[in-house]
Amino acid sequence: MRLLIQRVKAASVIIDETVHSKINHGLLIFLGIEDTDTEEDVEWLVKKVANLRIFSDDNGAMNLSVQDIDGECLVVSQFTLHAQTKKGNRPSFIRAARPEKAIPLYETFGISLEKTLNKPVSTGKFGAMMDVFLINDGPVTIWIDSKSRE
Repeated sequence: MRLLIQRVKAASVIIDETVHSKINHGLLIFLGIEDTDTEEDVEWLVKKVANLRIFSDDNGAMNLSVQDIDGECLVVSQFTLHAQTKKGNRPSFIRAARPEKAIPLYETFGISLEKTLNKPVSTGKFGAMMDVFLINDGPVTIWIDSKSRE
């Protein structure tokens, strides 16, 4: 399971020219699910996201988590995080999980993050064509892969 996390001042998802979800200060989380991912990957990543200290404290140092600042989260499914580009110029997405596996893990991630943060988590719509708008704060962009727990 892969996450691309962006610290944002605001973010929103538009589907069919309608605002589907939006957040203010917090994290925009793009979530890519691989065919070998499990609920263990979800648990590890939720804990990591909730405690990731990428928000500035009073001294300007990155010492605060999204929980510490009472920030919001927006989770958007993105299978393209599992693109393989080694051969040729057209990406392969063969490692991305099929919807029957990915949807339950995507939903579990959102629910688990809500429980951990003790507040609602906004989401995109799995499989939909989405326009994602964001005001990147910093910019701060973090890549996390549950298969390489560094």
